[in-house]
Amino acid sequence: MQELFLNIVPNVAGKLPDFYKAIRDTLVMTFWSGSISFLLGLILGVIITVTRPKGILENKAVFQVLDKVINFFRSIPFIILLTGVMPISRLIMGTAIGVKGAIVPLIFGTVPFFARQIESALAEVDHGLVEAALSMGLSPLEIIFRVYLRESIAGIARSTTITAISLLGLTAMAGAVGAGGLGDFAIRYGHDRNQTDVTYITVLVLVLMVSVVQIIGNQVVKKSTH
Repeated sequence: MQELFLNIVPNVAGKLPDFYKAIRDTLVMTFWSGSISFLLGLILGVIITVTRPKGILENKAVFQVLDKVINFFRSIPFIILLTGVMPISRLIMGTAIGVKGAIVPLIFGTVPFFARQIESALAEVDHGLVEAALSMGLSPLEIIFRVYLRESIAGIARSTTITAISLLGLTAMAGAVGAGGLGDFAIRYGHDRNQTDVTYITVLVLVLMVSVVQIIGNQVVKKSTH
């Protein structure tokens, strides 16, 4: 088995420590940037929903500002965003390169996308339920947690799955500017040194990661759909 592996992917076999480190770096970037993006995106998505016209906390100024800011960052290609927020990365993380340096731009690239996904998920909540909650005297905070979020669990799970898969792709793209991870591994060896087996194995690992995320997401959606 080992001999077969050496014959099929000789370049990967000769760089197993670097390959394992690349997988670990990708998982670290995805976990930390994904966790922070989930929290920030969920908060922004809720705020946009409740402050929009005819929302339970209608506030035109807040809605317009957040709406424009989210649209602004969503319109910036991620490869440009990577270099554009380097000063912020240095300020927050102390570096603009490597795994630590990639987390900040990954958050900037993911939060606006996820906030829009959350906004769409919350928009699917039956407005009649919100009106019923208001007539029962529930506070805005209670409506957010007991109506909007509770009734949108399946939609939020679906949105989280889509965002996590997108984030995996962004971590690979971050490798183009030395962020580490599988993207950096594929570029440094597969592209720059024309070692095609490195490229194919990297793609295969990313496909497997995406498949695992999709399976988990589908199970959560299935169990939370009612």
